[in-house]
Parts: sequence; structure tokens; C-alpha cells
Amino acid sequence: MNRGWLDLAGAVEALDGVELDAALVAGIEAEAPALRDGTNFYTPTFKSYATSELAGCGKSAWPAVSITGGDCALACDHCKAKILEPMIPARTPEDLWRVVNAQIEGGAQGMLLTGGSNHRNEVEYDAYYPVVRRIKDRFPAFKIALHTALVDGGIARRMEDAGIDAAMMDVIGAQDTISQVYHLKRSVADFERSLECLAATSMKCVPHIVIGLHYGRMLGEWEALEIVARHKPAALVLVVVMPFYAPAQRPFVTPDARQVGRFFLDARRRLPDTPLLLGCARPAGRVKAEIDSYAVMAGLNGIAHPADGVVELAVRLGREVRVTPACCSIAVGNEVMALERESGIRVDLQDLIAEQRRRRRGGALAGIPVVAA
Repeated sequence: MNRGWLDLAGAVEALDGVELDAALVAGIEAEAPALRDGTNFYTPTFKSYATSELAGCGKSAWPAVSITGGDCALACDHCKAKILEPMIPARTPEDLWRVVNAQIEGGAQGMLLTGGSNHRNEVEYDAYYPVVRRIKDRFPAFKIALHTALVDGGIARRMEDAGIDAAMMDVIGAQDTISQVYHLKRSVADFERSLECLAATSMKCVPHIVIGLHYGRMLGEWEALEIVARHKPAALVLVVVMPFYAPAQRPFVTPDARQVGRFFLDARRRLPDTPLLLGCARPAGRVKAEIDSYAVMAGLNGIAHPADGVVELAVRLGREVRVTPACCSIAVGNEVMALERESGIRVDLQDLIAEQRRRRRGGALAGIPVVAA
């Protein structure tokens, strides 16, 4: 007798205590034939990471570099520039050249390049484009994913000419969120125009939607999804707001995992042929395990830093599992498809469970093959 997905999740030892909504799981399971079969798990190095199933990749494999250090003029309520603080600072073009060379010597294969925004939600990269071009000419295999913020057509073409591989931006679908959370005098239309400009280039366009961005509540996410669908990106990255960055006077609630799961399913339905990826940012603890479980069930193609037990869940659901030590925003499209064709990795469930138990007892690392980025 076939076991339902809720029963399969209940059989995962590491997910003990995680409460999944039975009706939501049943609804997702009913649509399972339309969902994709494979799941990629990503282990970028923006923060330390390891579970009983996966170890993080080497520290230098995928660094995050900020051209403003920890500074940002916006200080949005959900972030307060805290996300920038642990990144490698490169406050001048010369610093960026030195940083990249040092990281490549240490084994880096790519990087996230970002920085704090000005008061118009623009990152001032102008002085850095010649260095980015020099990096790409000198190290053509080195991948660069750029957080673009808002752009116009000219800026998007400069990014393209510099050799940027993947262009990332947050798409916001509610004016109240732009005004209140981002403190911006820009419009939803400005965000769509920026996405349109990026999508018109040869760069991989990888927009992000931050679920729960309006103080932990769902507001403009579905409009953002419609905006993304109109411009056919290379992939869509979904992240979930992390309330612990918020100021005490403007607190966020932790997004409801069931609402997040429903949005995952809606996104899968709306973009059936677009890679959907769950990025690094989301709340920790039990809610993360719930969110990640819904992500696997809803057929998201990739998950960065999966919660403990989620790899086993994917295997129990019959998904082919791969692990890539890279940022999910760069490991999309042709690169990952090529890796999949060459490797054909499949994780054996019994071997996985045995390795998990050994590792929990202090034994060796889990035996999941890792695809080199």
C-alpha cells in the first residue's frame, strides 16, 4: 500500500516534531504528477552550515563581497544592513581586484557581488565595471552573480558588457511595502521596469521574491509573481523574511509556514517551466524545517542550506537528489543541467539514513556526492 506524503515526512527521524498541515500536504500531493522530479541542494558559503545530511562546501568556494562594506543608506526595516556585515568588504575597485585574486588563489569558483543602496535603491557600481571586466577576461571560468538593485536600460547594458553572469534583484509587488519597509519613493512599476531591462540582456536574470516582506505578512507576493512571470527569467529565487533583523519599534512576525507553502505551490503552478529555488534567507528553527518540507513537496528545483532531514524527505518522495557547493542564483540553467547529465547522481535512502545516524554519533560525514560547481 502506498504511503501518503504526510506519513513519509513522519518517517524522517530528523523531522520529528515538525507539524505539517495535512490539508496542504494532501493538496500538493494531488498535483504531484505535474511537479518536477529532481531537487538540487546548494551549500554556498555566506555563512557556516552543516547538518547530519550535508556539510557546507569549502569556505572560499563562493564568497560574498560588498563594495560598501556594511554600509547602506536605506537601512530597510527587514535588514538594517545586517546582511552585509559578514561579507568581505571591497570599498574601492583596487580592493575588489585584490580580494578576487586572493579568493581565487584560495579556491573560489565564483562570488556574489553586492553592496548597500543609495536613497533610490541603486548600488553605485560605476567605478567597478572596468575591474569586473578585467576579472572576467583574466578568469573567464570565475562566475559573478550581481545584486543589481534598481536599474535602467543603460545600467543593465553596462553590467552585461562587464561580463556579469547572473543579475539578481528583489521584486516587490506592494506599494505600501516599498514605502514603509524600504523607505523608498519608488513605485512597483519601477521594479518591473528594472526587471524588464535586465531580462533584455544576455545575463541570466534571477529575480528574488521575499516572502513576508511586509512585516512578516503576505501582501505583494502574488503581484510580484505576476511581474516575474511576464518577463520569463532564467530562474526565480524565493526567500523568507528573517524577523530577527527588524528594529524593536517596527517588529516583524515570523511568516506562517503554511502560507509560505501555499505560495510555493502557487509559484510552481504559475511558472511550471521556470527553475524555482529557495534561497539561503529564511527563519531558523522548526519553521525552517516546515518551510523546507513544503518546498520539496511543492516541487521547487533547488534549496540552499536545507534543514536537517529535508534531503531524506526528498529521497523518500522519489526525487533525484544532487548537491552543489555554489550560490543557487548562479547554478541555474545550462550549467546545472550539464552537471546533471554528466553526473546522474542518485542518493540511496538506506545509505543516507545509516550515514545520518553515524554522523549524529560523531562519525564520518554523510556520504552524499557533491557536484563540483
